[in-house]
Amino acid sequence: MSTAVANNIRLKRVYDAASPDDGYRVLSMRYWPRGVAKTAVDEYTAKTAPSKELLHAFRNEGIAWEPYVAAYLSEMEGDEALWEIARLAELAKSRTITLMCACVDEGRCHRSLLRQLVIAAG
Repeated sequence: MSTAVANNIRLKRVYDAASPDDGYRVLSMRYWPRGVAKTAVDEYTAKTAPSKELLHAFRNEGIAWEPYVAAYLSEMEGDEALWEIARLAELAKSRTITLMCACVDEGRCHRSLLRQLVIAAG
């Protein structure tokens, strides 16, 4: 784990106001959020977001947080996700990045899990 990477990663809801402290703003969602301008973020990636099926199970079928976490972490073991996570870790070595999603509860959102993955990759 890289301390520099950990110190350079912030989490934020995409609907919160932008701040100079955000640094490089990365939106990680399967779908583009309603009402958010494309210029509100520096980068958009769906490769680090939960699959459509996992999102549906979590939001509509009542899957609990613990199975959701396990399923999300499993999805992030794919080649595209691993590449994206490593790329974000490389960015975070030299600059502040803010990982964003639309979820209200940061503690029950994939962005908190993604932060852990990026730190581990750093």
